[in-house]
Amino acid sequence: MRTVTLNDGTVVPAIGQGTWMMGDARNRAREVAALKAGMDLGMTLIDTAEMYGDGDAEDLVGEAMAGRRDSLFLVSKVLPSNADKRGVLRACERSLKRLKTDRLDLYLLHWRGGTPLAETVEAFETLIRDGKIRRWGVSNFDVSDMEELEALAPTVPCATNQVLYNPENRGIEFDLLDWHRDRGMPVMAYSPVGQGGKLLASRALASVAARHAVSAAQIAIAWAIRHGDVMAIPKASSLPHVRQNAEASDIVLTPEDLAEIDAAHQPPRRKRPLEML
Repeated sequence: MRTVTLNDGTVVPAIGQGTWMMGDARNRAREVAALKAGMDLGMTLIDTAEMYGDGDAEDLVGEAMAGRRDSLFLVSKVLPSNADKRGVLRACERSLKRLKTDRLDLYLLHWRGGTPLAETVEAFETLIRDGKIRRWGVSNFDVSDMEELEALAPTVPCATNQVLYNPENRGIEFDLLDWHRDRGMPVMAYSPVGQGGKLLASRALASVAARHAVSAAQIAIAWAIRHGDVMAIPKASSLPHVRQNAEASDIVLTPEDLAEIDAAHQPPRRKRPLEML
């Protein structure tokens, strides 16, 4: 499994496991088995959120990681409606209870709301001092948001920014990715294979996939992590899908592959509003 190094020197897998739209009771056994299999294959970064299934995804992760917490890098997210100082502390406690653990490795603000960033960061720093979280970060922040965050000069710097990134949603390449690279702060890519199947129907991805004898989804994941400073968190709720995600770490895209993808899914030529799902 390829790795990415965080700005505090911590090494994490380049491919983790997302849990958005997971946690339904009808699929629980299959999803628990998929998460466990992914852990066995080296995808030990697990991403979840209090919003996912109103906590059901966190509960699912708690069951899947029983007995192996120390080998995992656990990420969860707080809703902006809970982003005031008291709300963050209470939301974190609820997440820890559902996850059946005493700490998070990374806690993110899911997206920006009305609470001043300084208040949310103060709450994150309280959680770090209390040993409830190891690091904090954000999600769906653009350059202007990150600059405002940086100006707060927090005691513990932001660890990452989780954003939408895949070949059909690559607006962050115009300026946000470079902003992060200049500071040694990796990006975490959600929905690296897109949503709704449109990206996976791409002729360019299919052509590149055929050359490598893999799937279009695997090419999309390999594309997201190609530079070594992006973590991808695809979701997988079946064992074959989990194995394919993990195997994407072995794919090295050639200049020819990248040129073909660029021709079909062009890099941004101007600043765009940050894309979100």
